[in-house]
Amino acid sequence: MSHPSTPSELSDRSEPETAPLTESEPGEAPKSPQDSYVKLAMRNMVRKRGTSLKHFFLTTAGLLGLLVGLAYLTR
Repeated sequence: MSHPSTPSELSDRSEPETAPLTESEPGEAPKSPQDSYVKLAMRNMVRKRGTSLKHFFLTTAGLLGLLVGLAYLTR
């Protein structure tokens, strides 16, 4: 799936980027089954590996900081 890069390509698009899940043309077989949410999420994580790792480490550091801060305040 390619994304348009110029405004003229954006205005030439007449169809929505995401198709409804339940509608299909009568007499036309579905082209491919819909991927599951987990499969799409895993594909996105692999594609954006640096962002996922950054968010993981920021979350880990934040939780550790919160726990150390609470331990210090409640000692």
